[in-house]
Amino acid sequence: MRRLFAPCLAVALISLASCASGPSPAVRTPYDPNLITRDEIQSHQFTTAYDAVKGLRGTWLNVHGSESIRYPLAVQLYLDNVHIGDVSALPTISTVDVQSIRFYRGQEASARWGVDHGAGVVFIVTKATRQGAAPPPT
Repeated sequence: MRRLFAPCLAVALISLASCASGPSPAVRTPYDPNLITRDEIQSHQFTTAYDAVKGLRGTWLNVHGSESIRYPLAVQLYLDNVHIGDVSALPTISTVDVQSIRFYRGQEASARWGVDHGAGVVFIVTKATRQGAAPPPT
C-alpha cells in the first residue's frame, strides 16, 4: 500500500501544479491577410481608412494585372455595399465608425461585381451596417 502512495502523491502534485499555473491563454482568431479589424485600426490610432490600409496592408493599393482600354484597372471602393468609386476616396472616410476593411483580389472581385473590378475591391463595413443594413458579402 505504501508503495502506491508515493507515486500517486507525485502524480496528484504534478497535476495540481499544472492547473495552478494560471488560465490557458485566450484563443486567438487566425490571421487573415485580407481583413483589417476594428481592433487593429484602434491599436494604431488611424484616423482615416486610407491611413489604415496604407499602414497595415499597403499592397492592397497596388494595381496588378494588365490594363485594357475598355476596362482600365483601378482598385474599387465599397462602403456599406455602396460603390464609392476607386480608392482615391479612402482619405475622406473616417475610422470612427469603421468595423472592418476587407480586400477582395481581382478574380474574386470580378466574379462578384464585374470585369471592371479586376484590380480588386476594398470593402468597408461601418457600425451602420452592423446595426441593420445589408451585411457585406462573404
